[in-house]
Amino acid sequence: SRPVERVEEIRPVRAMLVAASTSKTMIELAGEIQPRYESLLGFRVGGKLIARKVDVGSTVKRGQVLMQLDPLDLQLAQSQAKAALNSAESNLSLAKADLDRYRELRQKNFVSQALLDTKEAAYKSALAAHDQANASLKVQANQSSYSNLIADADGVITAVQAEVGQVVAAGMPVVKLARTSEKEVRVSIPEDQIDLLRQVTELSVKTWANPQLAISGHLRELSPIADPATRTYTAKISLPKAGPEIRLGMTATVQFAVQTLPGMRLPMTALVNNNGSNAVWVVENGVVNMVPVQVATANGAEV
Repeated sequence: SRPVERVEEIRPVRAMLVAASTSKTMIELAGEIQPRYESLLGFRVGGKLIARKVDVGSTVKRGQVLMQLDPLDLQLAQSQAKAALNSAESNLSLAKADLDRYRELRQKNFVSQALLDTKEAAYKSALAAHDQANASLKVQANQSSYSNLIADADGVITAVQAEVGQVVAAGMPVVKLARTSEKEVRVSIPEDQIDLLRQVTELSVKTWANPQLAISGHLRELSPIADPATRTYTAKISLPKAGPEIRLGMTATVQFAVQTLPGMRLPMTALVNNNGSNAVWVVENGVVNMVPVQVATANGAEV
């Protein structure tokens, strides 16, 4: 038979023109709106709780009374300190009168210098006792005012950990107060995006309730240690321009605009594994050649 004629096989390929450029990569992460400052408040003194004036979710102002302790024991201690001060004032007056009288007698040489020194020492002792009693009265007055738990800032009550009738110890947390003056978003950053986050040029936050409203923010804190359970790094995004429509606990989406390195953007399918290294086919003058490349970053279906 006649030999089969060899026909050059033409394989269609999909080609694209690429050029080196610098672009931005958008990364979206989900987070939660939280207060920047959240404090556990407690009484400075111990006692029995007789009044609770707030509930979870209550909006409070600076100086507002949150809870009250039974002030009877504190008032009795203050009265005792006041009586001790009155006694010290009487002893001081008597010691002063004795000192003045013995000074006149000493000038007339009716008493010895040793006796005058004794009266001077007694006067100094009475003066010190008076100062001590006065300080004790001020301390007890402060203790009496501590029977009222006062809000130290404007905010929202997020937790109540004590009820009326309960006996609480000094320093025991009874109320959790979240300040509404500064809000932030807390997101978990995967390990492979930590370096990209450090190069953030633009950052915006959108809430699930109002996705049309974009709020600018800036990276305030990035944890240096990964969470042992999720293996992610916690980032805190400050929102200085957050209005009252941004409420605590809302779900938020944080968008990072990362400036990518100068290079060529190619689809993931253009990469070829050539003996363990990455390469692409390049068309030159109608002929394809395999050219090794180095992958900088990957984002979805692009490299």
